[in-house]
Amino acid sequence: MVKEVKKNVFVSHHHKDDASVDGISRLAAGKGYQLRNSSVRMKPENERRVEEKKVSDRTIARLLRMKMRWASQVIVVIGKETHTRPWVNWEIQAAHQLGKPIIGVYENGLTGNVTLPENLEKYATSIVSWRSDAIINALEGKISFQKPDGTERDNVQGGNVVC
Repeated sequence: MVKEVKKNVFVSHHHKDDASVDGISRLAAGKGYQLRNSSVRMKPENERRVEEKKVSDRTIARLLRMKMRWASQVIVVIGKETHTRPWVNWEIQAAHQLGKPIIGVYENGLTGNVTLPENLEKYATSIVSWRSDAIINALEGKISFQKPDGTERDNVQGGNVVC
């Protein structure tokens, strides 16, 4: 019988990558891990309100920090456009300021060189490929820096200290 492990996480992602958030949860579930995700999933009507600036950036930041404080770790979904998303970069910075381990996970099917968000390059504790073992090892605190295909890459500039 596989013992289920529960992890409280905040998954930072570009909203076009919502399916990958679900995919990471499925990969973890296959290894007996239940990811309880506190991140914000935008419904179309809320996304429209944000784009029309009917919700202030300050309100969004306060909500995101609150949801991030609850999580023990932050996972960043790395897609082709993630590095262009200011809120993802902000979430990584906020996670670092809160002392959260930050795990980057490349989306399934990415190949070659993928540009990372600036703050992920600075603060990641691990960056791993789309493989359940790699994700679980990172969640368990095993430091690893990989390319999208799972081969090793150089560590990021500073990295977070995991206590």
